[in-house]
Amino acid sequence: MPELQIRPITDQDRPEWDRMFTAYLAFYKTSRPQTVYDSSFARLQSGADNEFKGFIAVKDGQAIGFTHYLFHRHMWSVENSCYLQDLYVDPEIRGTGAGRALIEAVHAEAAKAGATGVYWLTQECNKTARQLYDRIGELTPFVKYTKPIN
Repeated sequence: MPELQIRPITDQDRPEWDRMFTAYLAFYKTSRPQTVYDSSFARLQSGADNEFKGFIAVKDGQAIGFTHYLFHRHMWSVENSCYLQDLYVDPEIRGTGAGRALIEAVHAEAAKAGATGVYWLTQECNKTARQLYDRIGELTPFVKYTKPIN
């Protein structure tokens, strides 16, 4: 059985990250212009405090998934909180532990950074992902609202 490797996203991962980010956006029935791809990847590579960071999952030398996360202040605690914004695993790999491994890698970084915890959002209808989330996380009663700026 090939070993799954979880490691930080590097500049060399850009082509595979582009492929997976496109598939991730397509799952949510959206797309973004190339400028968003360029800006997002630059953020992942900046290394700046309070900027996005990311992990990539590799199996048999092939990138199969990623996650993006961000540390931010929280008014209810002194310590930062960790927001796991995106999690993607190639469809044919789902259910093999890659998603869990990516979440656990973010959780380990959050613990190392002294954060209060990790939180994330998903659509209610995302049943495949929610099977995992229900096993490793705690469902909260919060409801999300948005108000776009036109």
